[in-house]
Amino acid sequence: MEVADTQTRLNIAPLAANTSLRTLAYDAIKKAITEMDLYGQDNEIRLDERQLSADLGVSRTPIREALTVLEQEGFVRSVPRRGIFVVRKSKREIIEMITVWAALESMAARLAATRASERDLASLRDVFHDFEGGAPSEHMNEYSDANIRFHQTVIRLSGCAMIGEMTENLFIHIRGIRAVSMRQENRSERSLQEHRAIISALVARDADLAERLVREHTLGLAAHVEKHGKFPS
Repeated sequence: MEVADTQTRLNIAPLAANTSLRTLAYDAIKKAITEMDLYGQDNEIRLDERQLSADLGVSRTPIREALTVLEQEGFVRSVPRRGIFVVRKSKREIIEMITVWAALESMAARLAATRASERDLASLRDVFHDFEGGAPSEHMNEYSDANIRFHQTVIRLSGCAMIGEMTENLFIHIRGIRAVSMRQENRSERSLQEHRAIISALVARDADLAERLVREHTLGLAAHVEKHGKFPS
């Protein structure tokens, strides 16, 4: 059964005049897609060139050019006689992406355990400071955002720019998948416990343990998606 299309307004601001409007439009649209709830809704997400042009304050030419680049990179797809849609991955693709993320972030954790400063490692604890003494499920949106910041920070603290580059495009989908799964089966409480264990391993400079805990934590998400995930086929 085909799901009805949805006209979705992206949360983007008008662009300032610039000689590279295509680049600015690309950055703005990609950022907006990154921040969307890709997997928290059933309907397909269709983009409207005319609306994007009005929202960004530019002609439709740089919008079309930006969307062409985004399609080449796999973020949107053009469907004849239907329009431009934001790409959502199938369940199989999602599990593969999580597996790749697990490999990259676990290596990032190993590097962070030896490279990150004491101050940077302490900052990881600050990410979850607001949830001390309370259940994260009581503040689900805030905890979901903190969860994403945690994983981004681990990658940044690795000091390896290539890991950051390789995870950048995966992040658009991983972010949405984590946000959905966090609301299922009390995963937020378990997630917080696992994050604390990872932080302790990093602070102790135990690279082997930090690497293993991050890998197991992320592969746990893959197992959850395999069992409970309802994504495009």
